[in-house]
Amino acid sequence: MSETNTTLLRGAKVLGGEPQDVLIEGERIAAVGTGLDAPAGATVIEAAGQILLPGLVDLHTHLREPGREDSETVLTGTKAAAVGGFTAVHAMANTFPVADTAGVVEQVWRLGKESGYCDVQPVGAVTVGLEGKKLAELGAMRDSAAGVRVFSDDGKCVDDAVIMRRALEYVKAFDGVIAQHAQEPRLTEGAQMNEGIVSAELGLGGWPAVAEESIIARDVLLAAHVGSRVHICHLSTAGSVEIVRWAKSKGWNVTAEVTPHHLLLTDELVRSYNPVYKVNPPLRTEADVMALREALADGTIDCVATDHAPHPHEDKDCEWGAAAMGMVGLETALSVVQHTMVDTGLLDWAGVADRMSHRPSVIGRLTGHGRPIAAGEPANLTLLDSAYRGVVNPAGFASRSRNTPYEGRELPGRVTHTFLRGRATVVDGKLA
Repeated sequence: MSETNTTLLRGAKVLGGEPQDVLIEGERIAAVGTGLDAPAGATVIEAAGQILLPGLVDLHTHLREPGREDSETVLTGTKAAAVGGFTAVHAMANTFPVADTAGVVEQVWRLGKESGYCDVQPVGAVTVGLEGKKLAELGAMRDSAAGVRVFSDDGKCVDDAVIMRRALEYVKAFDGVIAQHAQEPRLTEGAQMNEGIVSAELGLGGWPAVAEESIIARDVLLAAHVGSRVHICHLSTAGSVEIVRWAKSKGWNVTAEVTPHHLLLTDELVRSYNPVYKVNPPLRTEADVMALREALADGTIDCVATDHAPHPHEDKDCEWGAAAMGMVGLETALSVVQHTMVDTGLLDWAGVADRMSHRPSVIGRLTGHGRPIAAGEPANLTLLDSAYRGVVNPAGFASRSRNTPYEGRELPGRVTHTFLRGRATVVDGKLA
């Protein structure tokens, strides 16, 4: 990667607004205005027509290291993040060993520091081994070098109400948050896809919306009772939207995320039996997709999170029933959001900055990310050519895995440059 230096972005549309020049000196933005002069020796990037956003922040990334380096590593995952315009990601705890101790979260945090492509904030497990029986070392992980503030058993639901209550009580003491994977396990035994017309016609085990909605309803009530913070991972149904909207109307401390794929893809794609469309939670109906878009637009859903879930080829190149659940998403997230939210008029670019940078930074308690593009602020920035149109080709991904549902699909937008504290990690669409 290039060394930190002085860079002038000339004529960029800051948050999609009027063209401005942005001068980066060292790790910070030195000036924002028109007609700025380039200091001697500065790198000048002609950014006319391009959109300048604060560096994107992902609350939900699976980097797989330690234990599943055949799928992804912290290095390859952060490279993929940088290509996608991200300057910070939260690494989920379902690794091998599970990130349920200070030692494991510090290992992931240090690997992120060594990669240099984006900041890595580990997410600690809620329970030991993700088994849902005993609280993990929440305080020790919080006090570690990694400074964990978000805890999740993602991949599994904390289905025991008493354990969930105790976790919420524990993290309240240091303003932490429990991020819940909302899936009632008894209602999803043998489930293969969304329960509905398509599952009935295909004869595949159905995954009912109520399996998600019942856990969300319980947990927003628990969070209100305790006075703590709960975050809903990968919300996927119209009913879930209504529960979160109701909880927020009460003033309860509830936040929620939606994935790019749940903003675009529906369960009709499962008719192909292509395991690339097998994901947890499953692809839902067109009505759910539209409800999710509206909820992201009106702020009921706080942010977009990728749930980047890499798998090796053999785990997806098999029959549907045996295939692993999950999709990669870091390198296509901004394009999907442009396609579903900006090009449809539901969000402007300032709204995208809010949902993909500012709000996830606030929820994750990150400092230095999600900040305004203004003099004195950290130079964590993403430059996007929104006029670009291209066909997704996973062969060129920086991720170690290729399990994208968008292969061969045309999507808009291309990240041309990403800056992490003033240092270019991506230049002209390629890793620096």
